[in-house]
Amino acid sequence: MAGQASASSSCIFCQIASKSTSTTFLHSDEKVLAFQDISPAAVRHYLVIPVEHIPSVKDLKRRTEDYSLVSHMLEVGQMLLRRDAPQSTQYRFGFHQPPLNSVKHLHLHCLALPYTPRWKSIKFLSLGSLGFLEAEKLLEKLKPLPPVISKV
Repeated sequence: MAGQASASSSCIFCQIASKSTSTTFLHSDEKVLAFQDISPAAVRHYLVIPVEHIPSVKDLKRRTEDYSLVSHMLEVGQMLLRRDAPQSTQYRFGFHQPPLNSVKHLHLHCLALPYTPRWKSIKFLSLGSLGFLEAEKLLEKLKPLPPVISKV
């Protein structure tokens, strides 16, 4: 896995992952946790975080472990929004990139639109290397390359 093996005591998401807060989990397994965003920007706004401390998307590499983690995060987010906001006609899934990520622990934003209030949509604009990175685009970047088979 990318990132540090030890949890940072100053990282709020590490504190949540170690269950030292009163956060209510919508989902938990050995790899990820999901909970409501404390400052929702949409009808439903959930965060899915890895249990392991990974500072940001910039710490992920094109390898099977990172691709599998992000893919699992996305699957959990999609399942939760389908369950909790089936009436929504549009969903967004993605990550803020440094320096615009407010918490230095990888977290997937899962939004069932519309935005509430509407002005909060500005935080989720895709602005190239600085903006909101759609989960599917990150998965494209992380997808492991097929092995090269040499002819002998």
